[in-house]
Amino acid sequence: MTEEKEDKKRTIWNRKRRYYQPIIKRSKYWPVVLLSKHRKEFIEEVVENTMARINKLRPSKKELIEELETTHYREKQRMRSNPWRVDPPDEKKFWDEIKSELVSISNQPEGKEKAEELLKRIITRYENEISGNFKSSRYRLTRSIVKFGFRRLLNASQVKGIFAIFKTDYYLTDKIQIVGKTKLLRKLAKDNTIVMVPTHFSNLDSILIGWIIHVLGLPPFIYGAGLNLFNIKLFAYFMNSLGAYKVDRRKRNLIYLESLKMYSHNALLKGAHSIFFPGGTRSRSGHVEKSLKRGLLSTAIEAQRSLLMKEETKNRRIIIVPVVINYHFVLEAPSLINDYLKRTGQERYYKEADEYSTSYKIIKFLISFFTKGSNISVSIGKPMDVLGNPVNEKGESIDKHDNTINLADYFTSDDTIIENDQREDEYSKILSKKIVEEYHKSNRVFASHLVAWTAFRYWQRQYPKLDLFGFLRLPEDELEIDYEVFKEEVRIVRDKLYALKKEQKLKMAKHLEGDLDKVIKLGIENVGLYHVNRPLLQVKNKIVTKSLSTLYYYHNRMDGYDL
Repeated sequence: MTEEKEDKKRTIWNRKRRYYQPIIKRSKYWPVVLLSKHRKEFIEEVVENTMARINKLRPSKKELIEELETTHYREKQRMRSNPWRVDPPDEKKFWDEIKSELVSISNQPEGKEKAEELLKRIITRYENEISGNFKSSRYRLTRSIVKFGFRRLLNASQVKGIFAIFKTDYYLTDKIQIVGKTKLLRKLAKDNTIVMVPTHFSNLDSILIGWIIHVLGLPPFIYGAGLNLFNIKLFAYFMNSLGAYKVDRRKRNLIYLESLKMYSHNALLKGAHSIFFPGGTRSRSGHVEKSLKRGLLSTAIEAQRSLLMKEETKNRRIIIVPVVINYHFVLEAPSLINDYLKRTGQERYYKEADEYSTSYKIIKFLISFFTKGSNISVSIGKPMDVLGNPVNEKGESIDKHDNTINLADYFTSDDTIIENDQREDEYSKILSKKIVEEYHKSNRVFASHLVAWTAFRYWQRQYPKLDLFGFLRLPEDELEIDYEVFKEEVRIVRDKLYALKKEQKLKMAKHLEGDLDKVIKLGIENVGLYHVNRPLLQVKNKIVTKSLSTLYYYHNRMDGYDL
């Protein structure tokens, strides 16, 4: 069989098994496997590059020692105020040694050299913590476990009878719908490096995206997973097996952040497909992300510039692919929205609330999800280059008239491609804006979002003099809507959604079509499906709420569309 015919065969959707054939069949050629194979050498390279970066930012002995002292102080504060089980047992000893040596070198003439030795020790420790340890055998096993377990739960919920759990009539693709630019993504992944940037609502997102990658026939991606997830043995096993590297959001010092960024930068240069959650953490308000953390996004821009500077890699592109995950309900919603409201939107330190504190709770939630009638949708957005320009099937940047753009021109000064931090910082702002725009266009509205938005806005209109926090303090038993009034309100909002869909400003799930009573029933049944205090209920001919703040969380999914 010719290579062309083999390639054509791989792109065909397997209707029986419900997934695409792999674009790279042999695991030894997966970029993440090649990266893992040379893990030691890769970490050493990242350490050297990070040191060079820190020395550029803190060139003098005084500046470097001050940075080391700041890092030590912040690490000691972290250990005291927010320790985790996953933290290594020798942390106190390590940082006590760093402090002791800092004191001894402060007044020495050769202090800069000694300070650089301490810097290298710290970066090496950070990089060994961050670095993933992907193994293809464990990846395949984990993938099989996830597929087997989820499918058996799904069949048990859909097929009646004691032997239902052994049937294979239903597939995960019946439960988790994949829509959008899937075929274009597959084509681009063959010759380019993909950076997938999903929205982030739940701690389950990482496992979900890992399964989506498998269904699309893509090789494994690396991705940053919160270090707190490694507190839980079940999550730790899955994270390690699915290509995760660890991100500790408690560490906000410059040395750690540059170590993390350099790890991502170098991995992209090696061709490792990557997942970034550019919101930085789960959306605590329930909104589709409106502003993004640009740290890791900037590494994609820097990596593209580095590729353009070398003859052998100048034609390789880093492609950004926005992905929107759509849930009817999110397990963590009540605690997330409470945290958001307490912080009133301020970007200050918070202590991570962990609804998945044990493997038992995770399994209990998964059983609940798969044995109830709620679905998930994953929308693959339009791929773009690192400046937010759309790309064609070859990965070439194109303008609004489909003319090819020379990407190298964006990094060129005086006919030479050069590094320019200020310019690339502006590029990261442009890219963030383009990703957010694509999020809102790819967002797929569910019935649960529709009924939550409509009910919350109806009640809010009844109290025009109250601000948000005053409104949320109202007793829930004072809030109700006559069903026929609610139905008319839902009809008006749905008509507006149809208009927005026609303008390609959002997407709508197919279940929103048809009989309005059925749409409302589906929405109310699914919104907050797992919560003890349901955000929306129908009691006889009235619509009521048992948790206004949780209803606000689900309402926010449709915020930002001028409804």
